[in-house]
Amino acid sequence: MYTLFRTSGLAFVLCCFVAFTSCEQAVEHTAPAVNPKDSAATMISYGVNTLISDSGVVKYRLVTERYEVNQVKNPSRWIFDKGVFLEEFDENFHVQLYIQCDTAYYYDQKRLWELRGRVRVKTKDGVRFYSEELFRDENQRELYSNKFSRLITPDRQLQGNYFRSDERMTRYYVSNSKGSFARTDIAGKNDTLSSAPDTLKEAVRPSATPQRRSVQ
Repeated sequence: MYTLFRTSGLAFVLCCFVAFTSCEQAVEHTAPAVNPKDSAATMISYGVNTLISDSGVVKYRLVTERYEVNQVKNPSRWIFDKGVFLEEFDENFHVQLYIQCDTAYYYDQKRLWELRGRVRVKTKDGVRFYSEELFRDENQRELYSNKFSRLITPDRQLQGNYFRSDERMTRYYVSNSKGSFARTDIAGKNDTLSSAPDTLKEAVRPSATPQRRSVQ
């Protein structure tokens, strides 16, 4: 009887010790509060080929592998991190520009496009643009780049470290530039040199003998 009581008492003490130890080592697992900045994007789409309108008018055709709309980031933006191809239309649905790049962001509140990585632009007039960066400000209706850029038109080539133009690339400016073109083209009465920087205007004054010249 004594042995049974002693054994039962020992078992009770062990159970109490285990229970006390378990309570002492218990850890409460709680999830952190949800932060609005951790929220997922509003929309993510894959394999996109769509038309984008502005004020009820179709403005672009957009082709991309991945399209993300994120209203949480500041500023809010559309993200194209797998490359993008854009066609821009005029009000008559005629293609004005072809644009492609490796990565693009559209800041919808600022109405600003930021294109990065192997940026290529071609206009309906045959003007071609190459750079690693290009911004398009829809409010100012202009394009600009702060990286080395190359511009090729049907009659000349220019390259420099700063580029700015109207949104149709009909009037443009390239600083710290160099290029080559025919003097006879520059001297033509229909060419007002509005597209050339002052350094080029000075260097390409008309000559009596048409010739090819490189300017730097």
